[in-house]
Amino acid sequence: MSVIHGSYFPSIISAKLSNYKRKTTKQPPLPVFISTNPSDINPFHLRDLYSQCNHSPHRFPVRDVDNRVEAVEVDKLSIAVDNSTVVVSVFTRPEFDLSEENEDFEGGGDWLRRMMPLSPANGRLVGFGRAVSDFCLTASIYDVMVVPTLRRRGIGRRILQKIVRSLTNRGIYDIAALCSEEERPFFEACGLGNDIMGSTTMMYTRTSSTSQASQMVQCAGRKLLLLPPDREPFRS
Repeated sequence: MSVIHGSYFPSIISAKLSNYKRKTTKQPPLPVFISTNPSDINPFHLRDLYSQCNHSPHRFPVRDVDNRVEAVEVDKLSIAVDNSTVVVSVFTRPEFDLSEENEDFEGGGDWLRRMMPLSPANGRLVGFGRAVSDFCLTASIYDVMVVPTLRRRGIGRRILQKIVRSLTNRGIYDIAALCSEEERPFFEACGLGNDIMGSTTMMYTRTSSTSQASQMVQCAGRKLLLLPPDREPFRS
């Protein structure tokens, strides 16, 4: 994982996005509704989105034999959304077929539903992103994701721009984003770059201290359980 910092400058983002788009296959944009209201998010739909994107909010997720991450607990997702500084969700019309076989997105659905204005109430959750901040100095961006069949359509870029704008409007310019090497070109195209201070992310590894060396550690999913040492036999 990498940590990259940046601030929002529209002209820089536009120039970098132009170079990024030339290197990627861009598809026509979809009609979307972008919300920054956490109450518009159904936690069960958000859990399904994490699964569709094979994305986990955990840095060390449990994976199965097919490299699929474990499902996120709905209760924890709800708490995470409620405690996020900025939450951005993207909805599109549910009649669009999101299967890879149907790439022209000429979905079905009755004509009356298609004529109704798109909203979180009648739309389908297809994108998400959030940021956590101290509301004054710094912020970190997490969980920017779009369903795989709707990528390369500008949805992720709009999510990130919405998050950055919300933060900079509050005077927060020290903005970091955690990303993998595969995600790095996207974040760089959106105006983020290497940390000029050269800082490195360090993670708590839950290792036992030397004073507890005699204790045993047992794996339980992502958790490491610290077991007490065996007691000596009771002697009368």
